[in-house]
Amino acid sequence: MAVRLRCGNAYVKRPPPPEDAFARPCPLPSFVADPARTGPGSPVAAAETIQTASTSSSQSAGAPQRYAHALLGIADDLRATEPGAVDRIANDLETLFTLWRDDAPFRDFIADPRLDAAKQRAGAFAILERVGIGAEVKNLVGVMITNRRLSALPAVAQAFGALLAERRGQQTAEVVTAHPLTDTQRAQIVARLTEAGYSGVRLSESVDASILGGLIVRIGSRLYDNSIKSKLQRLQYAMKGAA
Repeated sequence: MAVRLRCGNAYVKRPPPPEDAFARPCPLPSFVADPARTGPGSPVAAAETIQTASTSSSQSAGAPQRYAHALLGIADDLRATEPGAVDRIANDLETLFTLWRDDAPFRDFIADPRLDAAKQRAGAFAILERVGIGAEVKNLVGVMITNRRLSALPAVAQAFGALLAERRGQQTAEVVTAHPLTDTQRAQIVARLTEAGYSGVRLSESVDASILGGLIVRIGSRLYDNSIKSKLQRLQYAMKGAA
């Protein structure tokens, strides 16, 4: 049937539209189908891969491990065109972890729940640009901000390092201290563990002020607890036994 359009006080007849006029799909924006922008290894594809992994229904691993697995998968995909991609991304994460470990304002920034996503993104990206972080880790940070998980960034860096160490046959020692380690202390811990028979040791560090002092080291199935907190607890138990 014809369509009647009113113009002023008169009606004008127009021919009816083709039957399939409303069934035709609208053309997609050109960049959606552009493999240069959405193909494997591109920033868009990388962010989508991380986002998909982060929202996975799998409960076998925590969020940091899922992010780390997704990022390692992206790094592996890049190796076809960039053989050193895995090491480059690992170095970027190590740079961020070192910044978090040594810079108290940066630690406060990523842990601040009062910042909205826009402010957190602007601040984080400015820092990433300043220290020369690549697109893959930048995309990771962007996805974590969107998901309100930026505070887990240090754990993601450690999980990525642990995955890489396992792949390379290295052993990861989880070290907990009351204060951040110095380079000298790190070298001493690695040397002692090497003397104990562990090879290719890599340290995964965390700070827990509640242990008061000393350190706790877990490597493989072994746990070495030399914290002041544990020593005080053992002393307390001994005194109770003596009484």
